[in-house]
Amino acid sequence: MQKYKNYTCSIYLFLQKKALSKLTADFYLRDDVVLIAKELLGKIIFTKFDGTLCGGIITETEAYAGIHDKASHAYSGRRTARTEIMYCKGGTAYVYLCYGVHSLFNVVTNKKNVPDAVLIRGFSPLTGIETMLRRTAKKNADKNFCVGPGKVSKALGIHFSHTGTDLCGNKIWLEDTGINVLKNEINTGTRIGVDYADEDALLPYRFIFTKYQKKI
Repeated sequence: MQKYKNYTCSIYLFLQKKALSKLTADFYLRDDVVLIAKELLGKIIFTKFDGTLCGGIITETEAYAGIHDKASHAYSGRRTARTEIMYCKGGTAYVYLCYGVHSLFNVVTNKKNVPDAVLIRGFSPLTGIETMLRRTAKKNADKNFCVGPGKVSKALGIHFSHTGTDLCGNKIWLEDTGINVLKNEINTGTRIGVDYADEDALLPYRFIFTKYQKKI
């Protein structure tokens, strides 16, 4: 664990020397959710709850293309108390409860009333590691201990009650690291757990930044 902590700390110290900038609304309001899902790779996701800062490099995402995507909660214009958040303007957190256990964190994109979203499936921890280990009841950290959407939210302290949070605020936000993600560092595949989506289950909307995460 100490070796991993030293590795992540050295990355974080390096990034601190770079001019990090919080992603603005313009980033999220674009109309290409697949492109945004790719561009979120290499960005840093941060949370700050009760004064504790946690964060890491986003390594895995999935795009959900709103009303035209059978895998989306908003397919065919579906609107419920839960999914209404997806119709907010881009830059809003959509966090829902999966199987009554896991809170899953999504980034709403596009303009208001266009329910596109990106599921954050994995990140490589950089800061707040001790807190994340405690939250996930882990004794040791490895490169994949925050891989899986349920693990992402648990490690970062994100709860389904955070749905609707403004991602340009100071509780949950994303920053541009200036990391250059090369095409050959992105593994593209089909999304997980969407067999119900018929032909849309085969869409190549899942992206992994292989420099920081193993191909899974």
